[in-house]
Amino acid sequence: MHAELSGRIRVLIVDDHPVVRLGLRTLLESVGNIEVTGMAGSAREAMLEIRRVPSDVVLMDMRMPEMGGAEAILALRRMQPDMRILVLTNYEGDEYIVRALQAGAMGYLLKSAPQAEIVQAVQTVHANQRFVPPHITKRLLESIGREELSQRELEILTLVAKGMTNKEVADALGISDKTARNHVASCLMKLGASDRTEAVTTAIRRGLIQLPE
Repeated sequence: MHAELSGRIRVLIVDDHPVVRLGLRTLLESVGNIEVTGMAGSAREAMLEIRRVPSDVVLMDMRMPEMGGAEAILALRRMQPDMRILVLTNYEGDEYIVRALQAGAMGYLLKSAPQAEIVQAVQTVHANQRFVPPHITKRLLESIGREELSQRELEILTLVAKGMTNKEVADALGISDKTARNHVASCLMKLGASDRTEAVTTAIRRGLIQLPE
């Protein structure tokens, strides 16, 4: 019998950490109407699983090897347009959330969420309704009014995150000290930061730049 008709929810779990996959399977299979049809450690494995056994909901991380979360969401939805994808991740930067929802995810949840909320999210998304917790919705609404940083400003902020002074940034990019200083000041204003450290911290938290290796 088709899962929709039987009332069962077929879930594919996609996460590159085996312990997380096993924990999620144990949690979901403790719910009467949820069946875990497969587990995958990457987006490519997920595509093979979808071909092997159709699923109603894909519960997936946002950052995995081989293919990024947004790219994976788009690829899975090309394979199965009615696929309902719920992101479960540690990453709460605004850019991650926006990219996931723009790519077609129907829900976005942090791994720190209570177990009952994860189950509720799977059931809500399966019912073709969005699931974005209030605190994440609030962050998105707050970010809408912010001016976006330009590519040059993001480039400069990445160098600042590496500990470079304005002069070192200017030398690295072949621009004047004044231009570098103006760009840094613009970054602070757009991010609502009082100093360079706060600007870098805010940009990393929002997913605008990556923490230097």
